[in-house]
Amino acid sequence: MEANIVCIGGGTGLPNLLRGLKKYSSNITAIVTVADDGGSSGVIRDELKILPPGDIKNCLLALADTEPLMEKLFQYRFKSGSLKGHSFGNLYLAAMTGILGDFELAIKESSKILAVRGRVIPSTLADIRIEAEYCDGSKVLGESKIPGVNRKIKKIRLYPPDAEPLDEALDAISNAEVIIIGPGSLYTSIIPNLLIKPLTECISASSAKKIFIVNIMTQPGETSGYTAFDHVKAVVKHSNEDIIQYVVVNTEQIPKHLLDIYRADGSTPVLCDNEKIKKMGYNVVEGHVIDPTNVLRHSPSKLANVLMSIIE
Repeated sequence: MEANIVCIGGGTGLPNLLRGLKKYSSNITAIVTVADDGGSSGVIRDELKILPPGDIKNCLLALADTEPLMEKLFQYRFKSGSLKGHSFGNLYLAAMTGILGDFELAIKESSKILAVRGRVIPSTLADIRIEAEYCDGSKVLGESKIPGVNRKIKKIRLYPPDAEPLDEALDAISNAEVIIIGPGSLYTSIIPNLLIKPLTECISASSAKKIFIVNIMTQPGETSGYTAFDHVKAVVKHSNEDIIQYVVVNTEQIPKHLLDIYRADGSTPVLCDNEKIKKMGYNVVEGHVIDPTNVLRHSPSKLANVLMSIIE
């Protein structure tokens, strides 16, 4: 029997997770942030007045059972002219929304075309923006601007604060056997979903296994100097204590050549201060989950193996 899994997040972290999990279950629902306002998604959002399609597109492709050429097509980014910087997949979703007159329906029809195993749902259909308040009292509005300020974040707020989740997202959470939060940019990919109050309340009320995946490296401008405990604390501060039961942390040694590259950009390994997390009442699950390529991300297969050990 395939586990009924809900994954919540955005950015590059969520698609990576989905790629690994789809080998174990086709009963997966991805609930994706729509706070993005930068790059191709930001331009499409501002000019066409639709929700940003980038994170949605990446999750559709991660769960798709399609030809490699089709994925290359959807990820193709124009290199010149007025379309420079836009990916074909973003423009495709914008066109589908124009044809059907509905962003949610555009996602569903695209799921059929791409033979998606599972579902991809935006966390809200509201035109949301996020604001960061820093420890010095200053504030910045806009997901794409937040990392560039490079000050310690005190709090993230959502506008409008009363954004409603989709009924389909609430149903998925209510029926889930497993709810996975992360990995991904803490303040701009993960927490925006948890600021949608009915969604967080639904996670709290769920009897599912609840897992939070801590990032491998800190992110300059978002989590500089953060330990695993700091990540957990930030999630709980912006939601509820009972949305987590298990915390997955990386204990695999990072290759020195990669470490040097990341340190030059101000990024360091996330220290696993596991005892502090255990004192909060959570189970810590250690694992070797690094993708040994030239980018320090979670390996879809290694991460899925660790998650399945918790699920099963």
